[in-house]
Amino acid sequence: MSDQLKFIVEKLNQEPFKKNYNLITFDSLESMQLLQLLNDVLGEIDPKHVVDIREEMPDQTTKRMLSLLGILKYKPPGSIIDLSTFRQGLVTGSKPVIHPVLHWLLQRTNELKKRAYLARFLIKLEVPIEFLQDDTVADTNKQYEELMEAFKNLHKECEQLKASGFSTAEIRRDITAMEEEKDQLIKRVERLKKRVETVQNHQRMLEIARQLRLEKEREESLVQQKQEQKNQLFHAEQRLQRVQLQLKAMHHAVADSKPESLVKKLEAEIKLNSFLVNEEIPRDLETKKQSLYFLQKVVAEPAMSQSDLNELETKIDEVNAQINQLIEKRMIKYEPIDSRFSMYRQQASIISRKKEAKAEELQAAKEEMSNIERQMLQKANEARELEGTEILKGDEFKRYVSKLRSKNTLYKKKRQEIAEITAEYGILQRTEELLKQRHDAIQQQLQAIEDKKGISGYSYTQEELERVSAVKSEMDEMKGRTLDNMSEMVKKLNATVAEKKSSLAPVVKELRQLRQKCQELTQECDEKKVQYDSCAAGLESNRSTLEQEVRGLRQESIQEESGYHFINCAKQNLEVQLQRAKDEMKMYISPDPQERRKAIREQYTRMILEQENLGKKLREKQKAVRESHGPNMKQVKMWRDVEQLMELGNLRVKSTSMQTALFNSQGNSLHQ
Repeated sequence: MSDQLKFIVEKLNQEPFKKNYNLITFDSLESMQLLQLLNDVLGEIDPKHVVDIREEMPDQTTKRMLSLLGILKYKPPGSIIDLSTFRQGLVTGSKPVIHPVLHWLLQRTNELKKRAYLARFLIKLEVPIEFLQDDTVADTNKQYEELMEAFKNLHKECEQLKASGFSTAEIRRDITAMEEEKDQLIKRVERLKKRVETVQNHQRMLEIARQLRLEKEREESLVQQKQEQKNQLFHAEQRLQRVQLQLKAMHHAVADSKPESLVKKLEAEIKLNSFLVNEEIPRDLETKKQSLYFLQKVVAEPAMSQSDLNELETKIDEVNAQINQLIEKRMIKYEPIDSRFSMYRQQASIISRKKEAKAEELQAAKEEMSNIERQMLQKANEARELEGTEILKGDEFKRYVSKLRSKNTLYKKKRQEIAEITAEYGILQRTEELLKQRHDAIQQQLQAIEDKKGISGYSYTQEELERVSAVKSEMDEMKGRTLDNMSEMVKKLNATVAEKKSSLAPVVKELRQLRQKCQELTQECDEKKVQYDSCAAGLESNRSTLEQEVRGLRQESIQEESGYHFINCAKQNLEVQLQRAKDEMKMYISPDPQERRKAIREQYTRMILEQENLGKKLREKQKAVRESHGPNMKQVKMWRDVEQLMELGNLRVKSTSMQTALFNSQGNSLHQ
């Protein structure tokens, strides 16, 4: 409560109220003073309410305030539920009633000013039906509704212009620059008129110049039409090439493939296109329609304040809580059935997601292919505009390559000639340096000879005297020519000055009158500029506030739309699951045995019986194995012992054979 009072006092101490209150003085105000203060705030929002409540009946004051608060969409806080108690508190000037109203009004003064302004034109007068039967009244009411719609459209256009980003300062600068350019053009036109008036047959020349300008404009238009037709021809050729390539590809496909493969390809394409047409595109179209519907609904509704948005958020939270409760109840109710179908639902959802992903990838690939084709056409047009010729293809490109080769050989020859010329230039430059060195040596010898003879600097002074004499003769000739030219120019200038004075006398008189008019127009222009600046400043301030409101509302609209789509998707999923459960129950309850066999429960029972029989067989087999395990192990041991005995016998036979062999070999050696 203290924060509320601090905010009210702070706003009342600012412009345009300037009350100079503090918390103590504001809290000590009487009921009539509070009512008058509330009336002043309402008068700031709507000037029609600027009245002294002491000169007005209490019922009229209450009725007037309640009507304005209703137009402004004020809703009493939660502690004041009954409208009669709120009205009674407003009549008596109760602080618990007036303080929240002041806080709400001062929080959004600019917004409420706009709402009050629009309410004067958009609140429709309800005419009884029996009066509308009169033709005059019906026509007047129709005109009234048409004017209201026209006002709505004009107000929307005004808001769009304010939000379009045009700055009054930039417009003002553009206007001044255009005025300066206009003045300069007027002066240039006047000077050209004065020059042309002295020329003979100037009217005929002007007519010929006008015809020349028209012909040039016509020539430009024809050139533009020619370029457009060239572009159209180029696009048509490109389309023809694409179609030909497609035709070749189809011919190759038909030649290299069999009818069965073609039929399979066509079936796959038909399935894909039918999926896109029947599932993907209708879903996208439905989402676009829903978003468009909600956007139109948001645009059609009046501007919403922060309190309205807070109420919508609370309602959304309540609806979300109810949805969660219903989901939990349904999960508890259908938990065993859902547990049986969870695996199939997961598989179906995975397949559907994969299908949608592949469809999106296909759509993206098609869009990318179309973008690449457009870029290719654009690059071809740019190359054609830059080079002035079309892109070469096939035999033309081969001919172009052969021309380039011939030009390359010619270029190599010219380059060799340039290398020879540069070598010769280096030789000549070297000879020039040698000649300069010889010239310097000769000059030194000449100076040495002059020093010996006692006439040093004779050659230099002689050259300087010759150069100075030549320059002096040229200057004398130039002085003579310039003096004659200056005398002639002075005569011409005196004559032209006399002519200009005689011709400018009426122009000077007109100029004085025009100066007076110019002073009057400048004064009027200054007054209009002051009015324009004040109006522009007001429009700029309103535009900035409306931009902020529009940004906030757009963000809130996006959040609301995303929440709606989330809830709608969850709802659709639940409906699908519920429909599946209903279908399963119908098949399970159905008296038809064929339908009952299709039920998943029956399938699972058959599978369970099969698995139980299989388990019984396996248990019997396990029992038989356990019973025969001991004797089998003994038999295995006996076979292993027999195997060892056989190996020992083999080893013994091998050892005896070796001993006999050794004995025989020793006997043979003894006999020898």
